[in-house]
Amino acid sequence: MNNRERNHAFYQSQRWQHKRAVVMRKYNYEDQEAKRYGRVVQATMIHHIYPLAQYPMLALQTWNLLPLSAASHNKMHDRLTDEVTGAGLYWQEKRRHEFVKFFSEKN
Repeated sequence: MNNRERNHAFYQSQRWQHKRAVVMRKYNYEDQEAKRYGRVVQATMIHHIYPLAQYPMLALQTWNLLPLSAASHNKMHDRLTDEVTGAGLYWQEKRRHEFVKFFSEKN
């Protein structure tokens, strides 16, 4: 199974669907990037702050999940290279404490 198939299977899983609903409710279905700028925009998807492909162990960590609109999600990483952009790096830095804590507890 390649990465694309593995990701598709993950996003179709009941565990993901449940976690997605929990996170959307937690943030009132609001785009958190837009909210950062004082705007209220409906979130339509969940972004993995630390990318799923690089950090599959963080796939269901609530602190790693961010409700966004499609427009905001497209600003989080370059769609051609999949590299994290400045907006994406902002959220990684904002959640750095949880990231470090997660991996320090694993050792």
